[in-house]
Amino acid sequence: MSKRTRPIYLDYAASTPADPRVIVRMLEYLGPGSVFANPGSATHALGRAAREAVEAARHEVAALIGARDREVIFTSGATESNNLALSGLARARRERGRHLVSSQIEHSSVLDTLRSLEADGFEVTYVPCDRNGCVDPEEIRRALRSDTLLCSVMHVNNETGVIQDVASIGSICRERGIVFHVDAVQSAGKLPIDLAALPVDLMSFSGHKIYGPKGIGALYLRNDPELVLEPIIHGGGQERGLRAGTLATHQIVGLGEAFRIARLEGATDACRIQGMRDGLWARLRTLSGVELNGASVPRVCGLLSLTFTGVGGESLLFFLGDLALAQGSACASARGEPSHVLKALGRSDAEAEATLRISLGRFTTEDEIESAAQAIAEAYGQMLEVAPRKGGRMGSRTV
Repeated sequence: MSKRTRPIYLDYAASTPADPRVIVRMLEYLGPGSVFANPGSATHALGRAAREAVEAARHEVAALIGARDREVIFTSGATESNNLALSGLARARRERGRHLVSSQIEHSSVLDTLRSLEADGFEVTYVPCDRNGCVDPEEIRRALRSDTLLCSVMHVNNETGVIQDVASIGSICRERGIVFHVDAVQSAGKLPIDLAALPVDLMSFSGHKIYGPKGIGALYLRNDPELVLEPIIHGGGQERGLRAGTLATHQIVGLGEAFRIARLEGATDACRIQGMRDGLWARLRTLSGVELNGASVPRVCGLLSLTFTGVGGESLLFFLGDLALAQGSACASARGEPSHVLKALGRSDAEAEATLRISLGRFTTEDEIESAAQAIAEAYGQMLEVAPRKGGRMGSRTV
């Protein structure tokens, strides 16, 4: 594959580019002559106009997910949303119990928050997944106790793309009167979400995973007077007193525009992206030793988790310098550790390190997929020739 001026971007699960329409909207709230005022300044027209823009964006976020406007709280991103949901709920209800339930394959922003709560005297049960990466709702049911305050399970896994049965898990929690939180970072705009019907109490979202800006996210908080959170940021009482700080109007507007576009075009996007993903996998599955993690269960469009048996993932990435992709989540890569998700699926450290996450998105083209398939096939073949596996080539299998 010839060198390009820019790599083919196949890391949409880590971050998406802002849609040009989002950028145009954000610029209306930044420079001199724009609506740049503090949305908390109700004493003049510019401040009130900024507040109107914030509320219009809140409405767009709510419209995509089937929520009411007042159920949407703006945050700095999904990490803060997850922290506010878990720590805020646990600390607000700590007199009722000290037990929480989650899965072993959650995002680090959930797992690290839970570990922080454990250090503060809470107890957490981490439910395993099967070899496909699915969390069994019945395992969640068995983990619940009389003193369980909250259960947190993600909608779509950020490394494998496997879709969890959050409707069934939510129903189990609702029957027991237990608060249910869902990290929906990888599903928003790709899968239908109707929180008017889905038994979910808290749901986290991120701007830069849905073609909006970085540094902005949202938390859905079901409208229920009994559902109280303890703030983790204190200050001016913004966002119903749950998230203090001057509202970043331009980022909020960008988030609202991204959610608006997803509401109107998300289904069409998903269909096209899934077609390209399936085409890429059809090419790569013919390679002996390439295994698709979570192959036999529903997955979100645009994401493949592939284990390349017999080679090192870092070495393979070196040979694929014209492709921007990852071994796992961006957070796991930053830590330099084998993926906890893949290990939960039963992968060894060596297999986890030989796994690439390939994620497509709105701006991926068919030509890029063709070039990427050719590059991966050539690089993998060359590496196997240099370092053949013991006992010869292995036939492919699914996990």
